Amino acid sequence: MGLWSADMRAFMGALSRLIETSGDPRAGAYISQRISLTEQRDRETKGKLDIERLELASACGDMKLIEMEIVPEGKHFRLVTEDELPAVADVLVQYMPESLKTIQTYRNNKVWDFHFYVAKNWPEDPICLHFPGCTSTPNKDIFESVTVFCPSERAELVDLLTSEDVLLDLTQPLYLNFTHEAIVNRFERVYEAHDKITGDVYSCDTPPVDITAEELPPDVELVRLQPEHMKDVYDLYPASDIECREIFEKLVAELPAYGIFVEGQLAAWMVQSYYGAMFSMQTRPEFRRKGFGIYLARRLTKEVASRGYKPFVVIRPENDASRSLYCKLASKRFRTVRAVLRPR
Repeated sequence: MGLWSADMRAFMGALSRLIETSGDPRAGAYISQRISLTEQRDRETKGKLDIERLELASACGDMKLIEMEIVPEGKHFRLVTEDELPAVADVLVQYMPESLKTIQTYRNNKVWDFHFYVAKNWPEDPICLHFPGCTSTPNKDIFESVTVFCPSERAELVDLLTSEDVLLDLTQPLYLNFTHEAIVNRFERVYEAHDKITGDVYSCDTPPVDITAEELPPDVELVRLQPEHMKDVYDLYPASDIECREIFEKLVAELPAYGIFVEGQLAAWMVQSYYGAMFSMQTRPEFRRKGFGIYLARRLTKEVASRGYKPFVVIRPENDASRSLYCKLASKRFRTVRAVLRPR
């Protein structure tokens, strides 16, 4: 007879008590054998399916073919249903502007399959997560990367995550997307932060009003970008190690993205992300200092705001050109950090 789970043993105990009422001593043995054979057959079938899925993924070189189990409850966190997301976002409003990115990811266009979690003592413990935090990581594991929010003055809540041994493998690296520096500092009590990149968040309170294509020179064309344009954009994207090309194609299919073309060549571009930020903001070196960047920034800022987002950008402190450009549209709010966290 096959091995029984705890639930099966409990079931068999209850069944045995019922069988005693039949008066037939053979009834219990017969039913036990039939159930055991059925359970064993089910395990063998599932095992074969798992092996086949692994072999197929390996042959295709695509581990995404393996279905990841979405854990409904961790040690300190629970999965949030789709119906609950608006209420979660409503709680997060009181923590603006720090919660800006999180609110807009939860509430607005969902172009990626994110899974949202809150602390079991939510909202008294106002910490929430979503997995994956990046759309590309080495092992393509949903729980390998995370985006975390809690108020900076409650950074001690991060300890709930650094002891979360159900959702996370605490012996493995954790890939962290841009997150408030106070949260990252708390992580560093348990993890070492590698490959750190800092970025200052600038958000816009008053979007531009009047923007027309007549502001551009006659030999310049403004184009709404399409998925087929994304190869050129992605090839020059500086964070292609944590975001996959597929996310760009999904973004431009659903959200505004613009490029400026000079004689048919893509000279400058800007893409809206799923959380309201304007990112992948680049101008090819030979086309700089022509006003293309500020034009695109004003154009996209206006459109992002019209779609119900609060526009913002993340600018690296050393990027003087971008900072001087966005200071004309937005105000600095706080500093964020992107890093690979490795257990100490």
